[in-house]
Amino acid sequence: MEKIRLSKLMSEQGFCSRREADSYIERGWVLVDGVPITELGTRILPTQTITLTPAAQNKQEARVTVLLNKPIGFVSAQPEKNYRPAIALVTAENQYSDARDRNPQRFDPRHLRGLAPAGRLDIDSTGLLVLTQDGRIAKQLIGENSRVEKEYLVRVTGKPGKDGLALLNHGLSLDGEALRPAEVSWQNKDQLRFVLRQGKKRQIRRMCEMVGLTVVGLKRVRIGRVMLGDLPVGQWRYLREDETF
Repeated sequence: MEKIRLSKLMSEQGFCSRREADSYIERGWVLVDGVPITELGTRILPTQTITLTPAAQNKQEARVTVLLNKPIGFVSAQPEKNYRPAIALVTAENQYSDARDRNPQRFDPRHLRGLAPAGRLDIDSTGLLVLTQDGRIAKQLIGENSRVEKEYLVRVTGKPGKDGLALLNHGLSLDGEALRPAEVSWQNKDQLRFVLRQGKKRQIRRMCEMVGLTVVGLKRVRIGRVMLGDLPVGQWRYLREDETF
């Protein structure tokens, strides 16, 4: 059996990201079969047992995940010319008070350190955007093997071809790759509901164009089991303790 780099194995097993794993190893926070490992690049067998020290577990528990209702005109990640990044909205003034949160957490500027979007939402789209300090959540939502559902409400104009709806559900390709099956249905005469399990750049807009439709409004309303709900546009809240993706 071939040995694998410890940080890679930790990422694959959902402990944290590879970058975080290297940081934990350097601090002596990672045990393999009960023995502390402090050397970067250490390789172990996949059958060996990895555990984290209480210090590493406490650090993970202190990490926050933010749910933002992104407005049009904000980019998900890096700022672009004349546009602001969505993280600029994560301020004390924009925090939403969620009545269902039994242990409300108040904004702390330290929560912005390492806070990054777990997935993207186009500049001209609105709705649920997740930003997190937790590499485990990022991997769950945007990792190579992620199958977490994302649900969208999409307003369109135009008339789809004869097999348009069927093709939206399965049969289209983008960038030379067949798309995974989707769930697409009409909500009313000008609005579609999309449920996707992947996230290619401008995927829904490009899919609609391929069947003769033009997207005029796009809103993400769910990621996994987490709903956008009544979160107002431009406001954000912390992921509650009772919520998981």
